[in-house]
Amino acid sequence: MAETPVPPETVVHQLQWRYATKKFDPSRPIPDSLWQVLCQSLVLAPSSFGLQPWKFFVITTPDLRQALLPHTWNQRQVVDASHLVVFAIKTGINTADVDRYLARQAEVHNTSVENLQKYGDIVKGFLQSPPYPLNLDEWSTRQVYIALSQFMVTAAMLGIDTCPMEGFLPQEYDRVLGLPDQGYHAVVVCAAGYRAADDKYATLPKVRYPLEAVIEVR
Repeated sequence: MAETPVPPETVVHQLQWRYATKKFDPSRPIPDSLWQVLCQSLVLAPSSFGLQPWKFFVITTPDLRQALLPHTWNQRQVVDASHLVVFAIKTGINTADVDRYLARQAEVHNTSVENLQKYGDIVKGFLQSPPYPLNLDEWSTRQVYIALSQFMVTAAMLGIDTCPMEGFLPQEYDRVLGLPDQGYHAVVVCAAGYRAADDKYATLPKVRYPLEAVIEVR
């Protein structure tokens, strides 16, 4: 039997340890070596068809953070956390994006784009004629939340705190950061860093339904 890379009890402990951090310690930056691991968690995040219809904007400039604060209901995580990540979708994903992905796949797998064309046609067919009513920007948003989850779990395994935030004005974030000019739209924000010693929420027990109430085996 293969050895488990991470002890199961460690995984559960860190998931219990994780919480949506309300108060960050602004004096504690994330070491660059750990931040690079978090970056890789975003690069390696799964997405439907592998299309990666996203971009992650890491906001570290203090002036930009301050400009975003009033558009985040003045939640201090935006300015106090070590890093602030804006998760954005690529708006209006289309067949050109499929071609771009196929070119990258051909490069990584050392093959030709022609060898991947059948797969590409399937993906293009899905985007052009979905098998069910589908708003492609909403579909891309769901993919972004997969990346957000991977980012947060990776952070927890590293002992880094996070706070996912939907309490912000996406259109104002877009404006301040100039995202539409690049073809992107902000959909969720996540602060990352280290909890403040006096954050009263850090030690509160998690309120979750019992396992048998949320998991049904058939």
